[in-house]
Formats: sequence, structure tokens, C-alpha cells
Amino acid sequence: MSTAGFNSQNGTGTGQTYANGPSQNPVAMQQHPGVSYGMPHQPAYNPMQAKAPAPPGPGLHYPSGPYQPIPPVSSYQPAPPPHNSYPAPQGQPLLTRPQMGAPPSIHTPPQSASPGPRMPPAQATPPPPAVSSSSYYPNPQHPQPMAPAAWQYNTAAPPPMGPPPSMSTPPRGPVANHVNPAAGPTAQPPHSSPAAYSSAQPPHSAAQPPGPGMPPTSLHGYIQPGTAPPPMNPMAPQTYQPSRGPYGPPPTGPPPTMKPPPTGPQMANATPPPPKADGTVAGNGPQAPNSYNHVDSKMAGMPQPGPPGRHLGHYPSLPPGYQNTPSPVHPGMQAATQPYTQAPQPYQQPPGGPGPAQLSPSLAGLSLQSSTPEALRVVNLLQERNLLPPTPIPAPTPCLPQDLQKINCNPEVFRSTLTSIPQTQSLLNKAKMPLGLLLHPFKDLSQLPVVTSSTIVRCRSCRTYINPFVSFLDQRRWKCNLCFRVNDVPEEFMYNPVSRSYGEPHKRPEVQNATIEFIAPSEYMLRPPQPAVYLFVLDVSHNAVETGYLNVFCQSLLENINALPGDSRTKVGFITFDSTIHFYNLQEGLSQPQMLIVSDIEDIFLPTPDSLLVNLNECKELVQDLLKSLPTLFEKTMETQSALGSALQAAFKLVSPTGGRMSVFQTQLPNLGVGALQSREDPNQRASAKDIPHLSPATDFYKKLALDCSGQQVAVDLFLLSSQYCDLASLGCISRYSAGSVYYYPSYHHQHNPAQVECFQKDLKRYLTRKIGFEAVMRIRCTKGMSIHTFHGNFFVRSTDLLSLPNVNPDAGFAVQMSIEENLDDMQVVSFQAALLYTSSKGERRIRVHTLCLPVVNSLSDIFAGADVQAITGLLACMAVDRSVTASMGDARDAMTNAAIDSLSSYRQSVLTIQQPGLLAPVCLRLFPLFILALLKQKAFRTGTSTRLDDRVAAMCQLKYQPLIYSMLMIHPALYRVDDLNDEGALNISERTIPQPKLLQLSVEKLSREAAFLMDAGTVIYLWIGRNCHPTFLTQVLGVPNYAAVPENLYMLPELDTAESQRTRAFIGWLRDQRPFFPPLHVIRDESQRKASFMQNMVEDRTESALSYYEFLLHLQQQISK
Repeated sequence: MSTAGFNSQNGTGTGQTYANGPSQNPVAMQQHPGVSYGMPHQPAYNPMQAKAPAPPGPGLHYPSGPYQPIPPVSSYQPAPPPHNSYPAPQGQPLLTRPQMGAPPSIHTPPQSASPGPRMPPAQATPPPPAVSSSSYYPNPQHPQPMAPAAWQYNTAAPPPMGPPPSMSTPPRGPVANHVNPAAGPTAQPPHSSPAAYSSAQPPHSAAQPPGPGMPPTSLHGYIQPGTAPPPMNPMAPQTYQPSRGPYGPPPTGPPPTMKPPPTGPQMANATPPPPKADGTVAGNGPQAPNSYNHVDSKMAGMPQPGPPGRHLGHYPSLPPGYQNTPSPVHPGMQAATQPYTQAPQPYQQPPGGPGPAQLSPSLAGLSLQSSTPEALRVVNLLQERNLLPPTPIPAPTPCLPQDLQKINCNPEVFRSTLTSIPQTQSLLNKAKMPLGLLLHPFKDLSQLPVVTSSTIVRCRSCRTYINPFVSFLDQRRWKCNLCFRVNDVPEEFMYNPVSRSYGEPHKRPEVQNATIEFIAPSEYMLRPPQPAVYLFVLDVSHNAVETGYLNVFCQSLLENINALPGDSRTKVGFITFDSTIHFYNLQEGLSQPQMLIVSDIEDIFLPTPDSLLVNLNECKELVQDLLKSLPTLFEKTMETQSALGSALQAAFKLVSPTGGRMSVFQTQLPNLGVGALQSREDPNQRASAKDIPHLSPATDFYKKLALDCSGQQVAVDLFLLSSQYCDLASLGCISRYSAGSVYYYPSYHHQHNPAQVECFQKDLKRYLTRKIGFEAVMRIRCTKGMSIHTFHGNFFVRSTDLLSLPNVNPDAGFAVQMSIEENLDDMQVVSFQAALLYTSSKGERRIRVHTLCLPVVNSLSDIFAGADVQAITGLLACMAVDRSVTASMGDARDAMTNAAIDSLSSYRQSVLTIQQPGLLAPVCLRLFPLFILALLKQKAFRTGTSTRLDDRVAAMCQLKYQPLIYSMLMIHPALYRVDDLNDEGALNISERTIPQPKLLQLSVEKLSREAAFLMDAGTVIYLWIGRNCHPTFLTQVLGVPNYAAVPENLYMLPELDTAESQRTRAFIGWLRDQRPFFPPLHVIRDESQRKASFMQNMVEDRTESALSYYEFLLHLQQQISK
């Protein structure tokens, strides 16, 4: 499969650069909008296909109280379990859940004991999904149609817009695997796959050192640039779809009264924690010209050289030709204990240390099969209950030589679902686990090396930025780690600005840091960098005024107006709307702001185009006057209608000449003019156990407008503050396709919901003051032989691998799915690079580059040993959101369950040498079934539990957009006991002592009436107080004499001068400080209204509509043993 048919993407170094204006990076070649490139040669196996029917929801009704002892009525427990252990499944039939409402029967035979019928063959062209339709795993058997429950893990999925042409349609124009000709500014396709989440990205590949356990392979051969491109024959997706029935709704509420199983040994983490070096993610910024004649090598804020560190491709000061000389390996830099917080990394390198050219000996002994690592230790999930580690799970460390791992990318920035990459697609298919990357590319970093240079060194073939994983053949030549082309070292690169020495290019900061930022020269600009432009669009209807949000917004902006990111060119503007549109003339020289009303909402126009968006520094007093008067201006309004669509059109006209950020505040369903919507929610269907309707937009107005915004470098952020249905599924498109964000505050009211008001205030302060990048693009490249397809997040896919991000913010996460197109037999490692080109708020054009290096393995056991269970869960959540919208909620739920069944089945059949009874998993996947069950019970995917449609869609937006570290808390919250906090194992941060209580399982059996428990669910924190909680905690922490005196809606802990109060507040404050949004605190009593929300997060417990964790394990075992 070709990897480089698109001239506009990677360039060959003709000196033409990426444009950063409105017509930036147009595509040089015509391309069918629906064609998905990057189909692997191996057809994809689908976990999302129905196998055997999943059990329907149990028809058992438990009392609503969480503590009553309940006899084990569940048909999943044929015999009472022995004390402290799970019932042994041996010799007992594994029973499925009875039909909803049917009387439970202990002797119900298993449903669909024989495999269900296979699905019909796949069409060559699957139906176009609205997002990315994807079947999880490739499988060489049975071509299949895009069946309801089929995800293709490792094949390209069709873009969502328009009828996609046949998969077999090759791209027009030349295609080559090893040379990507540079492209200058070319024509952008009009609405060409505007939502092309599934546009495949051609792999930018490179020859690489052999994988662990493989014989050493020479790395010095490289593909000549003139080699003819290989033919491109995309394969039609062939997907195997075992027939599986839909799942019942996830369990919530009181647990079955089974005794806790025997406390097995605590599982160690699958792999040691990763070294916290600077994280990296690489992408594709604009191309630097190929002439390296002059360079101004200045480092911005670079540290002075310290102790020597490792380097790749060593060489002493000798003539060329010594690159293979063995040399002693220097101990190198110490791994940092905290990511990005260590002292500045030294860039000096010793004359020793292996580069990729010397990797063969280093990796030869690294095969995991020589001894069983902890990650592969076998666990019987049905017998070992206490598998949740007491501390948060670190990301697994790739099995790389120590010197490479020390400088590898921080997993908080760049993370792969598999830390060991399979050699072939067929091997990946056999493992039945998804391969993908999770990125947090603009994350706030405490240490970020910044390089100022007129020459940015990049591969002349694939345009990869020079990075720590390239090989230096000698002082004047370096080999690309993605396409293996040998490039010349520019003269300017010979000088090291850190050590101020000449002749040691391998010690440059670009080759010492996996994450680095360049200040781009003028070649990376098509127009002068845009100023920071902020336009606020405010709902001022009667409903909006009633919520009281306008006071909070105006006060917050007044307090933070001097902290808005920008420079002397920063512009601001305001539009308010109800049934008409109101503009504000803020021209310098006016004594007060002038309100201009446009009532013709069908044909919107700008009354005074030059004075509505004004320079903030010049007109600050007028802006402040307006903010002080706005809340009172509309306090008596009786206007109930909302012309949001027209207001957005007006805002677009105003800000499109420059680009910028549009912040929209909406409190009701738009019901007037263009973009008007009608309520689609039936409150009686909120608890439906059937499919959930209306998850897709009701109109394409907001999506089309978002694409227009994206083309003009405008992003739209939506703040939805409402107590009624607003159709977030439709309104959210305005942010999704323009790379904006959605902030959702259900039941917002300034008096009735003070916790939401506090949350809105804190979020707004962060939103107004955080850093921002304008007119950005991001590209992800990977080693030759691999390809990137479906993307997840908020953006517009401009070409197959180029994401258009009109704004980029430090709180946005992205995910991509990958496949292996060519065997990686002769490689030991592969690399991925994400490059983000953006304009800073100060008007600088910058490129942030992250590079990740991972080993290649040739055995299934090594693949499983490197599985990152949290990353896999995060990627599956993104895929399930897409599947819910493009197919149905039932399909998405089945697919997630099948993902667990398939991976554990593959492990049992292909990795285990001795077959044993039980549900067996390696240590590294021991939490996979638990996380899948948690997903099934998550607000986004649960059924059978009353869930407002907007709440569900908001949860889906969060899962798609949040970086993994935050989304995992939304999937599987953290539960702590906090009435006995002490200083044992506490952290000391900024002279504060932060207690570190142990994590508890999410089951009411872990709760005690005599204690207090804190649940961190990501976007909200609950403090549950037991009815018999010790009076000391109540008085010392809550400031009340007894349980009855705990206020009903307490959302803030009093600041008491007691050790207990200080510890509790310090712990909650520390949890909040670790995320960019503000989770409100709710204190829960037994009779609290929010108790149900707290209990629904007890994912291990059974409810009327969902299985308990143990029942879910039995179901998995039953399916695996078929």
C-alpha cells in the first residue's frame, strides 16, 4: 500500500512551505472525498460483531437502599459463594441473564450456546459514518459488511461525509512509499471529507533496526530517492463478525450479597513505571526549505550543559567511516522522576552510546520469551478479587535499551495502546487488540526546550524533523528514522548553541529531547501571524437572564481582562442575541458603548464593520463599561426566543477576515431563524433499555458553519448552561468541526445550584487565561510500513493526515488508529512523530514536535506483555462514541464487550501453554474486563438507567476530547476512604502535606456506615458520609456536631483550623489541581438526591438493568469457552 501519494502533506523539500492563512495547505491532488487510504494488506478482524447473544438485563428487582443484606437471587450464582471467595465455576453451568421481567431461574440454560449465524459478506464500500466507523480488529476470514457490531481495529474507515467511493479506487496521481514530494500551497478541497475522521494517513515509513529477538540487520541501506513507486492496490475491508447479541444495560446500584473473594496477592503493575523524560509527539508542520546556507542558531532559554547524556550515533572527532566502531556505553542521563519538573536536561553527550545504527547488539537479548515477565503472569479473574492496585496505574514502559528509554516521549503527551509493535498485520490481527496512539500535544509543560534557528533540520524525503532517534553515520550525515533516507547535516547544525561548541551535531538539543519547540522562520508563514482575536456571543433571552450566568461571565472577564493571552494587537468584540442580534460599537473616542440592533435575522449584516471588533489596549475602558452594564441592560427582558444560528452567522462575518476564537454562551434550544431546532427528547424513554435515538445531529447547519469557520481559522467554543433539553448533539457540531470545546453545565442557576456556579467561575477563569495557539495544523508521521487512519477529537481533517486546528488549547486530547501495511521484519524499533504548527498569542509562528520510539516484536506474548490497558480503554471509548452515532448504542456496547472477549480468548488460545479452568488474563490486562464494564455503565453508554439525552451526549464529547489521564477517571472513578487520613506516605508539595489514601474497589461492600469516602469521578467529586460516621470527622472536617446536622446541599468544606480539615482540604485541592477543569464537590448523605449518582459509579455492583462485575466475568468466560 502506498504511503505517500499526497504532495501537499510531506513535501520533498522544494523550499515551499505550509501556508498558515485561510487557504492554508490546500491539497495538490484531487482526491475522492470518501476514499479511505491506508487499508492494510491484512483484512481486519471485527470484535464489534455479534457473537453469541449477550444476556439481556436481569429481571431481578433489588431494594433501592444500598446496604440491605440481599439474598443472592442472581441466576449467576448457582451456589452460595464460600466466604471471601468467588463461587467456583467448575462443574456448574454458566447461566446467562434471564429476559427482563422474566422470573429468575437457576436452571435457565445458557442462551445461544452454539455460535450464532455468521454475518453476510462485507461490501467493498461501507456506509459512510458520521464520524469514524471502525471495526476493531482485522481478521483474515470472511469478508463482511459493516455489521452493526463490527469495528475494524486496524483498517481505514471511510470518511463521514458523502457516499464514499469504492475502497478499491486508487488515489489519483503518483504514489510512492518512500518519497513524498513537497508541495507548495495547493487548492484546498471544498468540503472534501469535512469530517474525515477516517481518512487514512499514509505511513511515512523508514527502514529500522531489527526487533528484539531478531537477528541484527544492517541499518545503513536506504531507499534511493528515485525509486519507482510501488503499485497501490487498496484491499477491500474484510471483516470477520462473530454473531453476538446485544448486551443488557450495565449494572449500577446495590451489589449482590456475595462475600468478597479471597484476597489474592496485589497485582504489580504490568510494567515498571516509565521514565518521565520530556514527552514527545511528532506531527507535520510546514516544510523547511532545503537550502541550508545560513542559520542563526540561537536557543531560547536553553539550559547550560550539565553532565553528559546519551546520544544516538556516536562518533569521536575522527574522519568519516568510523560509525560502526564499538564504543563504551556511557551511563547517560538519569531518568527524571517527575515529568517535566526536573532541572533542565543537559544536552552534552559522551563519545559513547548506541544509536539505532548500533541497536542490534543492544536489543538482541530483549525478547520477552526468555523468562516470564510480571506483565504476563497468569491471573484467574474469577478467583482473585482484589486486583485493583492501591495507587494509580502508571503507563507501561516500552522494552527499549535504557539509553533510548531515558529520552523517550512522556506517556502523558504521546502514548500507544501497544508498547511493543507487532511485526506484521497478521500478528496484530491474531492478538485482537486495537493499535492506536493517544496524544496530548499542546499540554502545559514545566520544561520545554525552545530553539530559534533559521534552518530547521528535516528529512528531505519524508519531512520528518530531526529527533533523538535518528542515526548519525558520521559528522556530516544522518539517517532518518522514519524513511531511512540519508541526509546531509547543514553547516549551521554543526554548532551547538548550548555548549557553544562546534562539530558535535549529536549534542544539539533537537537530538537530545523527544519534545521540542521551534520558533519558525518566515518560510512557515503564508501571511503575517494573526493577532489574538476574542469574540463573545452571549444569549440574553429571558431564560438566560433567569439563570444569572451573565453576571458571572461579566465579572469574570472584568477580573481577567488583563490576563487574556495576546499582545498589543489583541482584539475583542461582543454580540448579544435573543430574537434579534445586538452589536456593540466600541470605537475609540466614544464616551460609552453603543448598542446596534439588527432585527432582520434572515439576511444578517454588520452595521459598522470597522468598530465592532476593537483593539483591547486602545478601547479597554469602553469594554469595561460594557461589561459592567450588560447584566442590567437585559434584566427586565421578556424575550423568550433564541436566534442562535443568525448570531453565529453574524459572528462569523465579523471574525472571519482575521481568524480567532468565538466563545458562545447558550441557555436554551434555538427556536428562531436559521439553525432553529425542535425538542427531540422523550423523557419517558430516558431509561430505555433499547437503542438510544437522536444521538446524531438534527440538522447539518452547525456542521457546515463549523467547516466555514475552520477554513477561515475560526474556532467556536460552546458554553451550554441550561436546565432543559438543548439538543447538544446538534449544537456540539459547531465546536467539534472547528477544533473548539464544549462546556456543559446542566441545571445551571445562580441561586439553586451554587456548586455549578463555582464550577463555571473556575472553568471560565482557566478558559480566559490559558495559553492558546491560533491557525494551527497538526500532522502525525510514522515509520515506513505503518499507516494512520481514523482520527478522534475536535478538528477538521484537511487532507489524509493533516488536522486543521483553527485554535489549539492545552486541554485538548486526540487519538488515532493505526495499521501495519508492510512487514516490519528488518526493524527493531519504529517511531512516531507529531508536529503541531501554530501561531502563539504573541504572534510567533512555532512548531512543537514530539517523537515516540517503540520496539518491534515477533511473538504474541511480547505483544500482550506490552499492552497498555488504560490506553486501549481510552481508544475503545472513542471508537464506541463513533459507533453509537453512526450505527447504534447496542452495536457500540456489543463491540466493547467483544473487545474483552476477543483479546482474552486470543491470549488463552495463542499465549497460554498450559490450559487451565477459569477466566485467565495476563497481569497487564487484568483490569481490562473491569474497565469495559465501567464503560458499559458510563453515562455515555449506559442503558436501562434514566439518563438525559444532553447529559449522555456531553459525556460522549468528553470521552472523545479529553486527554486519557482525565477520561479514565470519568470511566473508572477513584474511591478513597478519607475519615482516617494520615501522613503515612504523604506527598510534600509547596510546603503542603498531601495524604495519599489507597484506592478502593467501586463496590458498596467497600463502604462503611462508620466512615467517610471520597469519589473522584473526573468532572465531579463526591464526599459520602456514613450514617454512623465518627463524630470527630463531622466536627473536625465538616464543622457540624452530628450526622443530622450535615447540610443537604453542602458543596464546600469549611476552612477549619484542625489537622483533619487541613488534610482533607489539601487532598481535595491536590486532586483538583491535577486537571484543567474544576470538578465541583458534593457532600452526600443517605437521603441526598445525588446519592443515586454516587451509587451509579459503583461499577462492580449489580443493578436491575446491568450485571455485576462477577456476573460479567462469568459471561466473558462463557463466551470464551464456546
